[in-house]
Amino acid sequence: MAGGEGTRLRPLTSRLPKPMIPVANRPMMFHVVDLLRRSGFDDIVVTLAFLPDAIQNYFGDGSEFEVSMTYTVEERPLGTAGSVAFAREHLDERFLVISGDVLTDIDLGAIVADHVERGAVATIGLTPVENPLEFGIVITRDDGSIERFLEKPTWGQVFTDTINTGIYVLEPEVLDFVEPDRQVDFSGEVFPRLLDEGRPLFGSVLQGYWEDVGTLEAYLRAHKDVLDRAVEVDIPGFAIREGVYVGEGADIHPNARIEGPAIIGDNCRIGPGVRLGEYTVLGSSVRVRTDGDLERTVVHDHSFLGSAVRLRGTVVGRSCDLRKGVRCEPGVVLGDDVFLGEGAVLAPDVKVFPQKSVEAHSIVNSSIVYETGGSRNLFGRVGVSGLANVDLTPERATKVAMSWASTLEQDATVVISRDTSRSARMLKRAAMAGLNASGVNVLDLEVGSVPLTRFLARTPRAAGGLSVRLERDDPDTVVMRFFDTRGIDIDEGTQRKIERVFQREDFRRAMPSEIGDIGVPPRGLEAYAVALESTIDVATVAKQRFKIVIDYSYGSASLMMPAVLSKLGAEVLAVNPYVSTSGAIEYDPAVQAAAVADLVRASGAGLGAVIDPHGEHIVFVDDDGTVLSTEQTVALFVELLSRQRGGTVALTVAASTTLADIATGNGASVVWTKTSTASVQEAAAAPGVTFAAGLDGGLVMPDFLTAFDAAAALVRLLELLARDGRSLSEIVGELTTGHVVHDTVRTPSDVKGAVMRQVMEQTAGAETDLIDGVRVQQDGGWVLVLPDPEEPVTHVWAEGRSGRESRRLLQEYVRRIRQAVR
Repeated sequence: MAGGEGTRLRPLTSRLPKPMIPVANRPMMFHVVDLLRRSGFDDIVVTLAFLPDAIQNYFGDGSEFEVSMTYTVEERPLGTAGSVAFAREHLDERFLVISGDVLTDIDLGAIVADHVERGAVATIGLTPVENPLEFGIVITRDDGSIERFLEKPTWGQVFTDTINTGIYVLEPEVLDFVEPDRQVDFSGEVFPRLLDEGRPLFGSVLQGYWEDVGTLEAYLRAHKDVLDRAVEVDIPGFAIREGVYVGEGADIHPNARIEGPAIIGDNCRIGPGVRLGEYTVLGSSVRVRTDGDLERTVVHDHSFLGSAVRLRGTVVGRSCDLRKGVRCEPGVVLGDDVFLGEGAVLAPDVKVFPQKSVEAHSIVNSSIVYETGGSRNLFGRVGVSGLANVDLTPERATKVAMSWASTLEQDATVVISRDTSRSARMLKRAAMAGLNASGVNVLDLEVGSVPLTRFLARTPRAAGGLSVRLERDDPDTVVMRFFDTRGIDIDEGTQRKIERVFQREDFRRAMPSEIGDIGVPPRGLEAYAVALESTIDVATVAKQRFKIVIDYSYGSASLMMPAVLSKLGAEVLAVNPYVSTSGAIEYDPAVQAAAVADLVRASGAGLGAVIDPHGEHIVFVDDDGTVLSTEQTVALFVELLSRQRGGTVALTVAASTTLADIATGNGASVVWTKTSTASVQEAAAAPGVTFAAGLDGGLVMPDFLTAFDAAAALVRLLELLARDGRSLSEIVGELTTGHVVHDTVRTPSDVKGAVMRQVMEQTAGAETDLIDGVRVQQDGGWVLVLPDPEEPVTHVWAEGRSGRESRRLLQEYVRRIRQAVR
């Protein structure tokens, strides 16, 4: 019987049927077939179901193994008896039934002899075990006849330790008791019927080793028993000393230590300084680089283990790639074709399913099943993110929230919000449970914009804020964003504190009387609107009686903006002007802006705008119906704010120098920041800063909120236009923008450092800025080279005197980086 899926052995059985899982470098079923051959059984019928081709292709007609093999394939599960009965055309004489996925060396001849001597119609092979709870118990009389069966009993029902091994000797008439075309089991139906009808049914206690290799723990234990010679199986290779077997073509460095017992497969390569501790098994063509250290570990064929890899009690699937310094703790199991980046650490009992990748220096505490991989850090660019209900599950959201809460004071209060998606709703509720469980109170905004959450996180009552929402460009990915008491993203130091708690699962767990409460922020929207109005000259704006077209993208900005704009005397044509509760919203700023442009032209409006569903980013349309680019929008604000207010403008190092020229030409100063959102927010919070812009066009009005806020940007633009007196199209027509171009180069994480070193070496002597990455000053321009903090790419920005010169600079550095990567 070889049709089992072996679900408890996943991920090893994700792409391979359980009988084909290797034990001592040969499939489990090989050892069963070899036992049958040695016991005189040379005519074998194999029942198949799950991935049958893998078994048929390996064993063929059986001639290579000195037996004759035929196969039957079930289209649907038929149970143990139904599976055998399905092959009844081949079973016209006494036959033996045995599983193809057990490890045993029992005397099969003895059970056949018992069967014949007693004149039994069926004889069941029995064996004593320490813990019979997971098996079917068989109770026999003194003469060996069977008295009763118990399937997976409780301890109160355990009257013996002899269990059913699934090895039977049967007469063909037994199959008459199996109803066709339905699922039937021997122990549950057929044998009890035989017993009820008084047929001679006996048990035979078998001598020898028997192990149902049904779990990952049993899989490692089976290898230990093989190497301890507790079970008699054929171990491939040459015994160089007691307990150490080496396959043909294996190359072991003289400085390697093989402590054993161990098995080293054909064509393995063992480097200097390697230690193979007790009960280590390497499949064929496994390569272990310098200073590797393995113990009680099984590695399947064709896997690569880099330098200083340390594995304890680990199972590594076929064709895996473990880079330098990887560490796997006991119970870790890797499926086939898994990649573990340099320095990755897998905690005990982590399972990684086939073809998954783990980034360098990751610390993985939970199994990776459907994810694209384990990220290096818990936090990404803007928070903790992942595919909804796959990477970022309710369990993970709860643990992340508990980790954050554990860094806050007991009985602290935080503000929490979400977008309209079901995914965010589910994960926000999980996060709230985690916060309460750690003794932190929650003020629940329910659906609320990111700027509103930031604003309320600054109130004296709050110790921070959390917003759960879909990624702007990926409706399948959810991000948890954390804000400090200033309403800006938490800094890297706080992120590391949260990560440490998360990795250790060292959560603060509140006593029942200390569990946090859930409330609602009192008049939060009104407070936000009043504070925003206080930052502008309402009377000056109201005199202009602006006519505006706004697309709210079904976002939460639609809850607050109408009240503010009405006080500014604006006439508003609103598009998608309400909060959707139907789930994820498709946000396409280009398409939406084109529609707004048509409405601006048709209505004669002074300007149009598209606000993203989160309330952070905005796209402007001028009175001619022209959609402003990101560069034009930033240049517009730099021009008007620096001329009307002076002060300091904060720009990222990837911004055009033209923007700096505009600011300094109007008497303002410029401060350069890193490209990350957190760095832009920190710069915006500095005294004297009147405006800041992010890499993706996010706009910051620091006198209201030191973070991206579309509503604040819109009302500020209305004030600036009212004071300037010109139309938006006139101002935009006079703006000068630069020629910044951008590209990325695929760069594996383990070579990013080497690439940056080569860039530094190649630019030695040139004027460079090292604020973020390497920005190299060129004649009339500059080039910025910056490794991505998450993705395996390197970003390159360039600006020259013209678009053509910018592209030439970009192409030159892209070529250099690609050469460095190679």
